[in-house]
Amino acid sequence: MTINRISLPTAYMIETLRSNGISDDQILHQIGERDVTPWDHLDSNFDFNHLVELADQDRTSFESIIQDGYTVKFVTIRGLQTLLQLKFKKQADRDYQVTETGISGLQLEESDFTVLKQLLSRNCKIQETLPANKRISIELV
Repeated sequence: MTINRISLPTAYMIETLRSNGISDDQILHQIGERDVTPWDHLDSNFDFNHLVELADQDRTSFESIIQDGYTVKFVTIRGLQTLLQLKFKKQADRDYQVTETGISGLQLEESDFTVLKQLLSRNCKIQETLPANKRISIELV
């Protein structure tokens, strides 16, 4: 299975919907209906019509992005922090430390770690410590 690559803003939109309790099935339904107005109140910075346009380009790929996951094309440090907050409810200084080149000290369940590895772009180098007390560091290169 090929994992689709998407932009960071597209990932933000998808994860904002999910973090507001909107299920993958609901996302696919609303996009299929071409009606994103129920989401207008969630974040005024987003034009969720972008997701409709993405689905119009390739419906099968869009469904795979929602159901199977995605890889972000390029991640910045700030972008990484936002994704960790939206997707995993992890915050800087509480759940990990921000370094000059990335983050350190992040702890995730194994299933979330698997999702994170798939999600991160090629410019991210992941290091983890021993499984007994797994701590994750991510360096952006």
